[in-house]
Amino acid sequence: MAQEFIGNLLVAQSGGPTPVINASLAGVITEALQYEDNIAEIYGGLNGIQGILNEQLIDLAAESQQTVRALSQTPGAILGTCRYKMKRQQDFDRVLDVFAAHNIRYFLYIGGNDSQDTAAKINALALERGYALRVIGVPKTVDNDLPVTDHCPGYGSVIKHIATTVREMALDNAAMGQHDFVSILEVMGRGAGWIAAGSVLAKRRTALIEDAPHIVLLPEAHFNQQAFVDAVQMVLRKQHFCFIVTAEGLLDPAGNFLGAGATATDAFGHAVLGGVGETLRTIVEQNLAGVKVRSAKLGITQRAAIHNASQTDVDEAVLVGRAAVRAAIDGESGKMVVLVREDKDGKDTYSVRTELAPLNEVANAVKTFPTAWIGEDKMSIGFQFAKYAQPLIQGEVAIPCEGGLPKFAQLLAARIERKLDAYETLK
Repeated sequence: MAQEFIGNLLVAQSGGPTPVINASLAGVITEALQYEDNIAEIYGGLNGIQGILNEQLIDLAAESQQTVRALSQTPGAILGTCRYKMKRQQDFDRVLDVFAAHNIRYFLYIGGNDSQDTAAKINALALERGYALRVIGVPKTVDNDLPVTDHCPGYGSVIKHIATTVREMALDNAAMGQHDFVSILEVMGRGAGWIAAGSVLAKRRTALIEDAPHIVLLPEAHFNQQAFVDAVQMVLRKQHFCFIVTAEGLLDPAGNFLGAGATATDAFGHAVLGGVGETLRTIVEQNLAGVKVRSAKLGITQRAAIHNASQTDVDEAVLVGRAAVRAAIDGESGKMVVLVREDKDGKDTYSVRTELAPLNEVANAVKTFPTAWIGEDKMSIGFQFAKYAQPLIQGEVAIPCEGGLPKFAQLLAARIERKLDAYETLK
């Protein structure tokens, strides 16, 4: 262990929620409570970095152990989240002012690519200013596109839900189709096709080509309209229906987003996508007469479906949260916890361990889906992916119910008294 380092710990959540982001928070709280000699208080920042700028902190140590345990069975981001990009020097100055006012010496940020960039910049500024601070990133993203780590907490649960949905929808489609029914499911995935690829887990273990999904479209394989229409037609000749899964970030041959509605951008400059499913529906209708086409979009339901979460995913989300606290206590800073798949003497037994990677190697980078795992037709996924992904969806989460509906955690959210003047963030 590094030299004695005493102060308060602050943890916050950022970016889009996942089914297991609260499990990572549970891991942080549980582990932090073990280090009373180093961590005086455990604070939560409401609504990510934006809430920290506004000095909106709560006392997480005041939460009951029952509530902390229930976090692992609760979707959403219970601390609240944001997509706020700190662009002004005064924003960074303000963060250190808040930290100093509340003696924050450990900062853990649970988030994806952009969040780790924010954490890296805060760590760099603290070093520059000589402010004693340890910053550790906790990985989170349903997109599975963080580099260095084998996979991301949140991904296993999302693809488990999508594969389940595909199996359910396929039975409906099979009942309705008479070699004339096309079903299109649009899923998340702006710059990488990991989520769409996960739909192939719906195929049976002895999967034949007739199992849904029949066509999978990823951003990594640019869309070829004629090849797509031909593939749909071929499936319909053999099957009662054709099931298509597409990532929202599907690109045309020129590298432009195929879906409509991609003109708006978020705070980080990323295109706000949606509409590729409808675009594909129009293409099929215009090119295949007499074919009925339906398009569905899971939207945020895919990242909130705790009832289809993977227990493996939950356990690993807790694992990275606990590992982040231990890393900070041990003197690490400017690092993110990563998952490393262990090789058990060539056996197929699945296990992972945690390691650390520099935040600068993670921030703003995207791990795309391996092109070697995409079929020659650019519309199918190779067996290597199933071997990679199958362990991530194992185990079911027991969700407590009340009155026939799921019962989720609720925080007391005891506020920490503000010590600074009010601050105005950018719109």
